Parts: sequence; structure tokens; C-alpha cells
Amino acid sequence: MRTVHEVSGLTGVSIRTLQYYDRIGLLRPAGYTESGYRLYDDAALERLQQILLFRELEFPLRDIKVILESPDFDRERALEQQITLLTLKKEHLENLIDLACGIKAIGVDTMDFTAFDTKKIDEYAAQAKASWGNTAAYREFEEKTRSRTPEEEKSLSVQMMALFAQFGRISGEAPDSEEAQELVKKLQDFITENFYTCTDEILSGLGKMYAGGGDFTKSIDAAGGEGTADFANAAIQARFGKG
Repeated sequence: MRTVHEVSGLTGVSIRTLQYYDRIGLLRPAGYTESGYRLYDDAALERLQQILLFRELEFPLRDIKVILESPDFDRERALEQQITLLTLKKEHLENLIDLACGIKAIGVDTMDFTAFDTKKIDEYAAQAKASWGNTAAYREFEEKTRSRTPEEEKSLSVQMMALFAQFGRISGEAPDSEEAQELVKKLQDFITENFYTCTDEILSGLGKMYAGGGDFTKSIDAAGGEGTADFANAAIQARFGKG
């Protein structure tokens, strides 16, 4: 675990910016010191890397938050697209450098402005963003979260973690028990009401994501105790006869 000061020194992101990311729900700390200072684990730093990559590509913070929290977000595919976009930006900068060096060496030879053309970058960025948002769930999520305040987002996050705390309290029961299945239905209804229509297929995928390690697993286990994420996933899969 790293303190907010250590993360700022490691990443070059100011403490004020990290605090702002927390307030808007973009990057939550993994915990707090006894004095109330933010602490970040490796999962939080991985998410920060994703945020910074999107920022390098000039994505607005709100779009980044929607993309990262979309049920369809594929980290590996996003990285591939980010690499392509960054490579295009690199080529664009190299063309500008070559143009500037040429002007310095021999002056303006022809009125060539092709080095300034960003059409290729813009088109690929638009295609990539469309692919991240080209689902009904993504569009519904974006619509429902667009007008929320940071305080409202934080309240929903607290309510979500309270649900997982309930999973933790009954984790000694069978995943297919009546109480566990009632919680699964409650979780599905909560997601549908506040984020996007949580179909059985999406819920099953979310369960696997909850237990898949990283930020989600750690947050859920922090709310309900170690093993809560695995139990919640088992209860979800039991609903569909999986597991």
C-alpha cells in the first residue's frame, strides 16, 4: 500500500488531482490510514495507469469513468487500441519534427501542411470510442450517470458495498440458499435501477469479474470480509445452474 504522497511522487500526478479523482468516483483509494490519509494498492495503480493513458489521448474524465465502469470494458482490447492511438500520435509528432527541422535547415520550400493533418488519429479515436460505447448497456449507463453529482455517485457506491457486506454476513451458507438468492436478486435490481439493465447474462459476467481479482475483488472483500467476492460470484452462478 502506498500513501497519496508516495503515489503522487511515483506517478507525477498531483495530490490535489488524486483527491479530485476520488471525489468524482474515478479513482477510489484502497483504504485509509488511522489519520485518514488515502492509501493505494496495486489494483488502484493499475486503474490510474488506464486513466492516464486515456488522458494522454485527451479523453474527458467523465468519458473515462464511463468507459472503465462499463460492463463491456475489455482491458486488453483497450490497451491494444491505446497503443495504436499512441503510435499514430508518435508518427504525427515525428512528422512535425521533420517539418520543423527542414524549415530550420533550408527554410520554407513548399507550402506543405500535411504534417499538421490529424484526420487519421481523429478517425481512429472516434472508432475506438464508438466500440467502447457501442452497446445498449453502455449507452444506458452513460445516460443514467450523466447528471449525477459526485455526492450521489458516492452514495450509490456506499449502497453497493452495503449489499456486498450482506453477502459477507451469510457467506457461511450455501450459495443456492434462499437468503443468498434473495441477495442476488436485490443486487441485480439495484444495478438495473441505478446503472443499466442487468440481464442474467450481464449479471453472470459481473459475478466472474467480482471474483476475478484486482480492484473489484479487493473492494468487495473489504466490505464483507475475505472471500465475499468469491461467495457473491458463487451465489450468482448458482442462480443460473453454473459454478
